[in-house]
Amino acid sequence: MKELVIEKRVSRVKGELRVPSDKSISHRAVIIGALARGKTTVHDWLRSEDTLATLNMVRMLGVEVYDSGSVLEIEGKNYLFEEPTDILDARNSGTTARLMLGVLSTQPFFSALTGDESLRGRPMLRVVDPLRSMGATIDGREQGNKLPVAVRGGKLRGISFFNKKASAQVKSSILLAGIKAEGITEVVEPVMSRDHTEKMLSFFGAEIVSVPEEKGHIVKLRGGQELKGSEVYCPADPSSAAFFCALALLTEGGELVLRDVLVNPTRDGFYRKLRDMGAELSYENQREISGEPIADIVVRGSKRLKAVKVDAEEIPAMIDEIPVLAVVMALAEGKSSVRGARELRVKESDRIRAIVENLRAMGVKVDEYEDGFDIEGTDRLKGAHIKTFGDHRIAMAFTVAGLLADGRTIIDDVECVNISYPNFLRDIDSVVEYS
Repeated sequence: MKELVIEKRVSRVKGELRVPSDKSISHRAVIIGALARGKTTVHDWLRSEDTLATLNMVRMLGVEVYDSGSVLEIEGKNYLFEEPTDILDARNSGTTARLMLGVLSTQPFFSALTGDESLRGRPMLRVVDPLRSMGATIDGREQGNKLPVAVRGGKLRGISFFNKKASAQVKSSILLAGIKAEGITEVVEPVMSRDHTEKMLSFFGAEIVSVPEEKGHIVKLRGGQELKGSEVYCPADPSSAAFFCALALLTEGGELVLRDVLVNPTRDGFYRKLRDMGAELSYENQREISGEPIADIVVRGSKRLKAVKVDAEEIPAMIDEIPVLAVVMALAEGKSSVRGARELRVKESDRIRAIVENLRAMGVKVDEYEDGFDIEGTDRLKGAHIKTFGDHRIAMAFTVAGLLADGRTIIDDVECVNISYPNFLRDIDSVVEYS
């Protein structure tokens, strides 16, 4: 672990930045490109520890990938993979593990999948149970709830599944299996989760029905469809852009332009909530790329923001941004609250606990609940020793906090940012001015 010591306070944020490409789309471009027939070219692909885990895994299944840096050329296997000769390692990536369980369930061979210490502690039954219902044989620790797990797939049948946690990873895993299942596969959700898998499957030629229901949302597809190789451009990641957006809003007099950011409505809840807080933030040059909406986000340093409430139905569209939103709440006027976010307890760390502990260390009054927290806003943060718990989003959110705090802040493990944003500190230095 490498510590980061922050001793200077940021006075202004100014300039423009294209943050790294979206992690969710980068994962899916590799997986769906591998499932398709023919060549897929992926531009502006995110190179991070998580996405490299996905790339290495498809290669172990016999997929040829030509990697020239930011561009990948993938020779699709049309769902006809080779039995791996070794254990497949998802490292720290829950997306890799859960989506690839859906893929492996379609294959008539044996495979074993594991991850690092953190991922081996995260729940998998939410994916394993529906895949078993489709006909896959899956076993592992705690009846298949914990990695490592073993999979023997093959002939699957479509199911109707209620995705009560509105998890995009669960939905995606079922849909990727459903493409090769007999009959119709459908996923019903109480609130629509991220829809990148549906959009990308459609972009690769699949017919998918996605419609709102009176009490939620439903997605369905017919099995036996063939995906066709395509050309995919990955937009900038709104979760990575969120840290810079927060830093720009919480300093006065500056203006930051964040280029080519994904603004899919299932992902931009953070930005909509900032507007509710009074932020001066706009989407410019809106357009579509590879089936996804993108825009340049223009942020201007604001007067003090006002407190806000986040309810359960809003969580899926901002789940990854809650740590940095909590930092914004800490410097807002009044009491803010987050509820319905129990899912944060089973991310790379228990993010609710990490947020509460670290904000308290910085002098903020915080009340913790099982599914969220209340934050009493303050004028100033004080420097503190920050525990990241090896979680990249906690590390980046509290780096932002440290840059706004009085005195010295120490981030105990800055290297964990490599999971999603290896050049995070370099990009901060490119747009900040210090007092």
